[in-house]
Amino acid sequence: MQTNRRTIHRALLALAGAPALASRGAFAQQQQQPPSAPQEFRVGFQKGSALLLLVRKRPSLETRLRPLGVQSVKWVEFQFGPPMLEALGHGAIDIGSVGDTPPIFAQAGGSDIVYVAGTPSAQHAVLVPRDSPVRSLADLKGRRVAFGRGSSAHNVAIKALALAGLTLKDVVPTYLAPADATAAFNGGNIDAWVVWDPYYAIAERHYGARVLADTSDRRLASSSYYLAHRPFAGKHPAVITAAVDEIRQVTEWAGAHRADLAALAAEATGIDAPTWQAAFARAEFSVGPLTDAQIAQQQELADNFYALGIVPKKFTVRDIVWKAPAAKG
Repeated sequence: MQTNRRTIHRALLALAGAPALASRGAFAQQQQQPPSAPQEFRVGFQKGSALLLLVRKRPSLETRLRPLGVQSVKWVEFQFGPPMLEALGHGAIDIGSVGDTPPIFAQAGGSDIVYVAGTPSAQHAVLVPRDSPVRSLADLKGRRVAFGRGSSAHNVAIKALALAGLTLKDVVPTYLAPADATAAFNGGNIDAWVVWDPYYAIAERHYGARVLADTSDRRLASSSYYLAHRPFAGKHPAVITAAVDEIRQVTEWAGAHRADLAALAAEATGIDAPTWQAAFARAEFSVGPLTDAQIAQQQELADNFYALGIVPKKFTVRDIVWKAPAAKG
């Protein structure tokens, strides 16, 4: 289905014309240009991150950050979360958005990152081919289950198996990034695939995938997070605050204009608009500071991964939750 460019143009005009409200709420701060503002702000994004694609398309972030001395915004694409956080920890990018699991591996490895905001996770699913003999999670025992190592799907796989009384030791974990897993799934080289939207929607609509379980089951649900390079956040808190607040405003607009967002995402990614519409129909749209519940959820994940021997040490998630400094004056 060809994207309607007139619809996209109208959507961008509507978003550009949305009230440029002064920063308020949890992220509200008086923004003053720091004495050594960064010339460039580097944002890591995934192809499936429609909201950041929208921010890039607008482009509202450049406009928001220019008064703070930022002259340009550089967008760096990653296929999934773990390589993004590796780049973030080394300071190759300044901010990025990932699911719940990559930050656990990153913190366990001593990566220099901080959580700066939380957002509902994209929907995930445990998928099998349409004609697969696998009819339940229990039927996965002894079978090849694919997911990205260290990705949010890693955690969903563990929790889904646990619902059937299984662990990763009861299956054959097959660690594949989404592009490789797509080929393996279609080629019959794996028995099940755990992945997030829009890959979940693509597999359903285009490959006839059948859902064994998904994160509409609250026992499997989680959050996603925006993280920043700790030294950058410490040196340029006004930039991080403004960037997160701008993302929040765009996210709220997108939640009220899902069809427009689908058209924009289709143009940016080449994934058809109906697939994006299916993904957005089951998505939640909000961004805010990490809640105590989210921190507790991440701590439980970290503790579980340590108990399972997946990460090598125990640690406290709250230690890397960033708090913006109080506004002066």
